[in-house]
Amino acid sequence: MTPLRNFIGGSFVAPKTDAMIEVRNPATGLVFAGVPAATDTEVIEAVAQAARAQKTWARLPAIERGQALRRLAECLEQQAAAIGAALALESGKSLADAIAEVGYGVELMRYHAEWARRIEGEVIESDTPNETLLLQRVPIGVVACLIPFNFPIYTLVRKIAPALIAGNAVIARPSNLTPTSAFAFARAIEAADLPEGLISILTMTHEVAATLCTRAEVGMITLTGSVSAGRMVLDYAKQNIAKPSLELGGKTPVIIEPDADLDRVATMLLAAKTAHCGQVCTSVERLYVHASVHDALLDRLRTGFAARRFGDRAMEPDVMGPLANGAARDRLHGMVTRAIADGAVLECGGVLPDGPGYFYPPTLLSRCRQDMEIVQEEIFGPVLPVLAYAHFDEALAMASDSQYGLASVLFSNDYAKVMQATTSIEAGELYINRFPADPYQGYHAGWKRSGLGGDDGKHGMLEFTQTRLVVLGGR
Repeated sequence: MTPLRNFIGGSFVAPKTDAMIEVRNPATGLVFAGVPAATDTEVIEAVAQAARAQKTWARLPAIERGQALRRLAECLEQQAAAIGAALALESGKSLADAIAEVGYGVELMRYHAEWARRIEGEVIESDTPNETLLLQRVPIGVVACLIPFNFPIYTLVRKIAPALIAGNAVIARPSNLTPTSAFAFARAIEAADLPEGLISILTMTHEVAATLCTRAEVGMITLTGSVSAGRMVLDYAKQNIAKPSLELGGKTPVIIEPDADLDRVATMLLAAKTAHCGQVCTSVERLYVHASVHDALLDRLRTGFAARRFGDRAMEPDVMGPLANGAARDRLHGMVTRAIADGAVLECGGVLPDGPGYFYPPTLLSRCRQDMEIVQEEIFGPVLPVLAYAHFDEALAMASDSQYGLASVLFSNDYAKVMQATTSIEAGELYINRFPADPYQGYHAGWKRSGLGGDDGKHGMLEFTQTRLVVLGGR
């Protein structure tokens, strides 16, 4: 195993204990690296350094903070190959996809650097003569960033870039499944010569993560993860009344109307459902197809799903890669097995493959019902349940009948139905005739159990600020 070190206060530090977290290649199941499990003492020191650094950072003109973000973006771009290589090995992505993810992070960093001259307050009329009210947007302080395994570099930038431009310092905890790319990312931070202590990256157990999130200096906790993880963060946040920002699970419904181009839809569905083995928060999770085109689309999907190969993307970049770990695969197969026992028809897939790695074949289930677990609970894998509907109102009702409300999709060219969906779908995002892509300048925010707060764009950046009212009175 290759030993790695936590990044605290602007440098890599020798571990204080021998406790290590093993990192496996999900395509082989083999351990390829060990990362140090940070101690409570190390986390407390990182937070203390971040609190000191934040005071100086916040006093800088925003344009200087923007320039620092541009330097960091340049260093990320220069080290994209090394970061991508680590990401590919730990995640099962192809090298090309992993490097592309770093590239998306670079662009996102540059996007947030442009907010340096755009953070605005408000001037409000007062009820008192010769008095003016000002609302200022100011930093929160130290932000704890909890990073998921599926897009660890992109999500890392998605959290630290807006936090930094707004004047905060950050402590990032990468997923224990995909930490090596975060340490490669830290090399770019080191090269960018940012203020000491402004960004720290540490791997840790859940118990030590609780120490991080409950420190009095931490004013905000931002998480991308599961609903259960979100509940834990809310427990942490209530101790010091820290601000939570949660992007949690999704259960994206896709509605297919009769006027949709079925060949195009089938191709797009297959690509969307098997991208990163379905481990995407906005991935297709439920397919509602109008009865008049249901069988025709199902035939196309059956052919496409059955033909889609899976394997080690380091060897064959064009195949679908593995799930994150064995527990994820066991959970997924259990859901499929229970769905079939409950009356769903297995059209293809649905078997545990032999051999190493955490692979699962693209799986298509028809004749599903709205009350089935496979339709109600997040799948997070390459499994697609299909339901038929007779009327558009019925489809909208079923699409909104979920504990989740992150993204939704409608394929239709009927203006009236599109407008009806925009006013009735219960989700934070609605995509028409395309699949989710999270534009940088938009706002990625879930409803219901899909989260609190949001990411991206102006409103995502403002999540990392708090307001101060200033009352300017005359004498």
